[in-house]
Amino acid sequence: MASASTPPTDTAATADVAPARSDRSPWNWLLIVPIVVPLIVPLYNAVEPTLFGWPRFYWLQLAFVALGVLTTSIVYRMTRRSAGDQQAARDAIARDATARDAGARDAGARDAAARNRDGER
Repeated sequence: MASASTPPTDTAATADVAPARSDRSPWNWLLIVPIVVPLIVPLYNAVEPTLFGWPRFYWLQLAFVALGVLTTSIVYRMTRRSAGDQQAARDAIARDATARDAGARDAGARDAAARNRDGER
């Protein structure tokens, strides 16, 4: 039996599913930087230097936003699936939707047959 941390090992059952997705990339650790850096108070606990008349606190807050955008972009690009994996995932979703729709049609037909039988009694 597979748990949340260990994928199933039965290759026959998993051959027709989307590729495994792991979000355990080391690149995700980079996302800590824009969280921790603004918490370092001595970085902006001063008025000087000013930038275009703005005290350090204000322009540094804008720099922290840019830092967050930059690190998020880098992590996204480095952890993105390959084109082949993306297509395999799309195919698996379409296959699952087709199977689910077919199952719903079969269930609807069974329900209609049961209503007809109940009506004949």
